[in-house]
Amino acid sequence: MTEKLILASGSPFRKKMLENAGVDVEAIPAELDERAVEAPLTDSGTSPQDVALVLAEAKAVAVSEAHPGRLVLGCDQTLSFDGVVLHKPADMEAARRRLLKLSGKTHQLNSAVVLVRDGETLWRDVEVASLTMRHLSPAFIGHHLARVGDKALSSVGAYQIEGEGIQLFEKIDGDYFTIVGLPLLPVLAELRELGAIDG
Repeated sequence: MTEKLILASGSPFRKKMLENAGVDVEAIPAELDERAVEAPLTDSGTSPQDVALVLAEAKAVAVSEAHPGRLVLGCDQTLSFDGVVLHKPADMEAARRRLLKLSGKTHQLNSAVVLVRDGETLWRDVEVASLTMRHLSPAFIGHHLARVGDKALSSVGAYQIEGEGIQLFEKIDGDYFTIVGLPLLPVLAELRELGAIDG
């Protein structure tokens, strides 16, 4: 027997990944001030992986409390560079500065997933991918951002690896699904373990 999963996220991409994998899912985004939840963690030196886990769990718990009995998946992804968590660029100039900062260097994407039912956490996991950008000239960055437009602002790294953003990289260590924000294989394994999907 399978059950309909609630995805505590407004990301159409995450929802589509689950649907493509055959999971019956509905998206109910959490009403949560992420920066307010994150602020005390950053001040206390919490690792970027744990920041992602806390945010994913907060989203899942918030949605779970409004939907008793339902299984809820919370997700969050942080980008860490030199141990610091970076956030989505506010505008195209910030995106340009972000790509210049990451050019020629390695950063990590930390993708956390948490399953909650009735406010109780059943399972949590965080997967990490390391991405090394090639050396990018300011001119190339300008042309790249002009082509991709506002899509650059929808991602913390100012790129979409599933699109033209792949051209920015020389090396990637990690799972594709982790990079795009939902480590699908561990999630599917746990859903099978819980009997939420056929195994």
